[in-house]
Parts: sequence; structure tokens; C-alpha cells
Amino acid sequence: MHEFDERRPAVTRSTARILAFFALALLTWTGPGGGDDAIAAEAPKIVTYCFSCHGEGGRSTSPLYPRLAGQQKEYIIAQLKDFREGTRTAPHGRTYLDFLVMWGFVAQLDPSTTDAVATFFASQAPVPGEPVASPEVMAGKTIYTAGIPSESVPACTSCHGASAQGNGPIPRLAGQHQAYLARQLEAFASWARLNVAMHANSVNLTPQQISEVTAYLATQ
Repeated sequence: MHEFDERRPAVTRSTARILAFFALALLTWTGPGGGDDAIAAEAPKIVTYCFSCHGEGGRSTSPLYPRLAGQQKEYIIAQLKDFREGTRTAPHGRTYLDFLVMWGFVAQLDPSTTDAVATFFASQAPVPGEPVASPEVMAGKTIYTAGIPSESVPACTSCHGASAQGNGPIPRLAGQHQAYLARQLEAFASWARLNVAMHANSVNLTPQQISEVTAYLATQ
């Protein structure tokens, strides 16, 4: 059972403007008509609502919001479904209001439109990582490629691929914001975000190790 944190942030003027924008967009957009071709043609227009947080083309510049450009289509669809059904709740959004915005948006998406949105972002060129040769990144590479056998932490490559590109329902991690990835590992470890495999893989990571492996992924 999920419960929202009652210590919800105050609605600032900036947040209120964002919510008003989304409310107006959702009230005035009823979805494209005319079949799959019309939906595909409308997708770039629909996803402009996503750009407010995730950046143009899904290339977010803020670590508060994940980059969607080049993300696996199946993964995007699965996450939109989880937001719609409430199984991704407040702990994985930056705030309770972030969750409300996501839920309010995806609640309006039918399966065909969800597919079109996911297709659009998956087709965008991903943000390339910035190579950094630091001790932290090198330690993170070791964790990613070899795991930590003594702590029962498997190599991340077994699911996410040698280049962290992901596959189908398994997300692309390469080039993602370090801070965003760290928050997700912490959420998996604490069960704030439900995923049995990722809980097992993250629960034994120390804060330093989380910082190391996410620093490496951000460079890819």
C-alpha cells in the first residue's frame, strides 16, 4: 500500500503556474482523432507538454527530471502505465506535486497515444555522457561491469547491457543525470519504489558506492 507523505510542499507561484499550464492543456486537449496515422502525426505536439520538465526532445538539463531521449520505448510505456495506475507514487517524484502532474497527464493518454509518446522519445538522439577519468568514475565502472560479489551485488551489465543502453522494459542508464539515478537507487533500496530485482541489487550498496556507479553512468 502506498501513502503520500503528508508533509507536502507549499504551492509556490511558480508551481501554481506550472499546474495551471498542465490543467489548461489537459482540458483543451482531447486526444487526436483519425486513427494511428493521425496519432503519430500529433505525437510531437502532444509531447511538448512533457518538455516543461523533461526538456526539449526529452533532453532534460535539470537533474530533478530524467532524460527521456533515447530511452527504451517499452520502459517508457511501462512507467506511464505505473503512473496512471498509481504504482509509482510520491517517493519517486521530486515532490508530491510532481506526481500529481504526471498522474494528471498520463490519465488522459489512451494506449495508442501512450505508444506514440513513447515512440517519439525513444526515437530521439540520447544525450551523450561527458567522459571523466576520476577515481570515483573508475570505481563506478568496476561496480557496473563486475558487481560487488562480497555484497551479493551483481554486475549491472547483465540486465542493462555493456553500454548501459538498456533493452525493452529495462531502461537505458547511459548519459542519465547522476543525481536522478542516485535517487532511484535509494528509492529501490528503501522499497519507496517497488521492484524486487532492483531492491536486491541496491539494498547492499553504500551511499559512496551509489555515488560511484551513478557517476560512471553519467559519463557514458
